[in-house]
Amino acid sequence: MDAAPPLRDLRQPWLMIDIPRMDYEKALDLQHALVDAKYRGGAKHNLVLMLEHPPVFTFGRRGGREFLLKDDAFLRAHGITSFQVERGGFVTYHGPGQLVIYPIINLRETGWGVMDLVQALEDMVIRLTADWGIYCERNPLNRGVWVGNRKLASIGLAIRHWITFHGMSININPSLEPFTWMHPCGLTGIQATSMARELGYDVSMVKVREAVKTHLKTAWALELMEGSLEGVMEMIRDPSP
Repeated sequence: MDAAPPLRDLRQPWLMIDIPRMDYEKALDLQHALVDAKYRGGAKHNLVLMLEHPPVFTFGRRGGREFLLKDDAFLRAHGITSFQVERGGFVTYHGPGQLVIYPIINLRETGWGVMDLVQALEDMVIRLTADWGIYCERNPLNRGVWVGNRKLASIGLAIRHWITFHGMSININPSLEPFTWMHPCGLTGIQATSMARELGYDVSMVKVREAVKTHLKTAWALELMEGSLEGVMEMIRDPSP
C-alpha cells in the first residue's frame, strides 16, 4: 500500500472536533465559515470535523440527480433531504451509523497536493478497518475504499483558496437500503457495504471514532488536539488572527 508523503512539520497541532450528530445543511454552513476564517487568517489551526448526519442525499458539482432512483416525493415521505453541493463526484448518501470526516486543511501549509490528501484518507480507512480484520483496498473504478467490488468508504472533496472541505464517509453500521436507491458515484452494478455487514455484527461507533484519531496521528505523523464545537464557533465569530 503506497502511503501519502509525510506532512511538513507545521509546529502547530491540528484540531479534532468530534461532534455526535449534525444536520447536513448546518455542517455545510460550518465548513464554509471555517474555510473563510482560515482564508482570513482567523483560524490558525487545520481542523478535522468528525460527525454523523441524519438521512440525506447529496449531489456533486458534476450533477448526480439522474443517478438517484427515487423522486422527491419518495424522499420527503421517508424524511430524507437532498442538497446540490460543490464537492467532486455525483450522488452519495449520508445517514446514522455512517461516520463522516471533513478535513478543513490549507494544502499550502501541509506540503500535500489534492491527490496526496485523497490517498491519505484512503490509507487511514484501510489501516482502521484492518484493526477489525477487514481487508480493504483501493479500486481503479473510483476513489474511496472497497471490499472487493463493495464500497465501504467514499471521498468527495472541494477546495477554495487552497483550503479543503467536504471529505470522506465511512459506513460503520448504517442501513444499507438507501444505497440501493441510487447508483453510487454514477456507477451501475456497485453495492455498498459496511463494517457491520462485513463482520456480521454491529461495530462500536465510539471505538471507531477513537481509531480514526489514532490513525490520523500515526498514519499522518500528526499532532492532534481535541477541540470543541463551541471553540470553533468562537473562532468563526472572531476572525482576528
